[in-house]
Amino acid sequence: MIGVDVAGIAERLGVAADSATAIPQLAAETGLDVDAAYAVQTALLQRRLDRGERLVGLKMGLTSKAKMAQMGVDEVIWGRLTDVMRVPDGGTVDVADFIHPRVEPEVAFLLDRLPDPGEPVGAFTDAVRAVAPAIELIDSRYANFTFSLPDVVADNTSAAAFVVGPWSPVPDGLDNLGVLLEIDGRVAQVGSTAAILGDPRRALDEGIRLAGRHGVRMHSGWVFLAGAATAAVPLRPGAHVRAVVEKLGTASLRASS
Repeated sequence: MIGVDVAGIAERLGVAADSATAIPQLAAETGLDVDAAYAVQTALLQRRLDRGERLVGLKMGLTSKAKMAQMGVDEVIWGRLTDVMRVPDGGTVDVADFIHPRVEPEVAFLLDRLPDPGEPVGAFTDAVRAVAPAIELIDSRYANFTFSLPDVVADNTSAAAFVVGPWSPVPDGLDNLGVLLEIDGRVAQVGSTAAILGDPRRALDEGIRLAGRHGVRMHSGWVFLAGAATAAVPLRPGAHVRAVVEKLGTASLRASS
């Protein structure tokens, strides 16, 4: 991380997001590695907090084996969610606020308590209050939605907005639930929660462990997005998007025309 301009990179990414203007990849130019990229992500979050946003949860990325293989990595990545990113279920987003938005169906967890000091990571899954279907809107700040691993980590794992459907008690099994992503009433993607590390609860374990490496601890009431169950689909003006997760229900959003 020596010599990496963390504040400067965070500012470039923040301005790109605020102005909905794509920028070139930064890692090769700046010498950014993954550790430095998480420092940039923290600075990018602080930029949001300084203007009044609140941290309300975490999200996972690269939670499918196919995406890991594509990026040449064997570990998932994580990012932060703020209150301004949250869109009400059935709400509307303005595509003009984003560069090249895409949507994907996910599973969300509502956390009920902090982990106890020294508590095994696996035991923390018992502290989940509820689960819900969700939609994440991702929007890379890089041109052509292409990036290296440090680039996407620094860019807060392409986080842009999210919708959470109705909360319900956690069912006995979450490891192989059918998932649909519908656009304007037509099925655009079909998948399974098994695509999320084999079981979305594993993503929660990984998120707690990885975020903890950087001094970030989960909080009661936080939302945790476990990762995409299908490939992402571009969000077009006027589109109505619905995620359907077996046993959990639906979440939806609409794009302004």
